[in-house]
Amino acid sequence: MTTVFETSAGGIVYKKEHDIFLWLVVKHKGAGHWGFPKGHIGDNHENESSDEASLREVREEGGVVARIIYPSPGSTNYVYKLDSVLYKKTVHYFLMEYVSGNINNHDDEIIDAKFFAEEELMKTLTFENDKKAFKKLKLFVKI
Repeated sequence: MTTVFETSAGGIVYKKEHDIFLWLVVKHKGAGHWGFPKGHIGDNHENESSDEASLREVREEGGVVARIIYPSPGSTNYVYKLDSVLYKKTVHYFLMEYVSGNINNHDDEIIDAKFFAEEELMKTLTFENDKKAFKKLKLFVKI
């Protein structure tokens, strides 16, 4: 069996409305799972950094512009198999604050994008790894 190592970057994006923090999640077209916007580093150019990729993926998949507010990403690791290939994936999530944009302007890899309050977010996220990354990074939000 072939093993492929992948590295992606993404954003855990919040905005504050009426003293409530809302968090951006997207629903992926293929598998139909809910998660944070993320994608492969280097999709745009070969020397793309993980923070550049995370901002780009938030724009593409979430339809919004955000800014990184905490410089160290929370990283998750997981393994999945597709056909006869084993993928070992690392995702670097950066904590971000919403700046502008409309969640309806996401790309065609995504079938839905929404902002949820934390309780609903935790019910909506499909994967435990995303929940763990969120719990770690949300501690760095200035309330």
